Amino acid sequence: MIYHVVTLGDWNALPDHAYEPASLAEDGFVHCAPDEATTLAIVNAFYRTAPRPLLVLLLDEGRLTSRVEWEEAVPAPPPGAAEVTLFPHVFGPINRDAVERILEIQWDEDGRATGLKDAS
Repeated sequence: MIYHVVTLGDWNALPDHAYEPASLAEDGFVHCAPDEATTLAIVNAFYRTAPRPLLVLLLDEGRLTSRVEWEEAVPAPPPGAAEVTLFPHVFGPINRDAVERILEIQWDEDGRATGLKDAS
């Protein structure tokens, strides 16, 4: 499984279409993470002020119809992620049938992401 962070509004915007976040047009790929710990590090580095609830899509890499490449973070991984971490980048839209589960970020009283729970 690979992890992708998304706002509820973005995920629900076009429910009958493949999901295409802004990063696909801007960077040429969809940013993903290899595991929960790295996902939380990404959220704490880049998404602390994002609209909530903030979701995480668990993607079955084998069911994705777009190519996935595992690459180093450029210029560096976010604080809390290991320097040797490789990040899965999806080079095309996310087909919705590749989504195994949808999780929601849990936050502490200081506004830091601390875990994931099933979205309801």
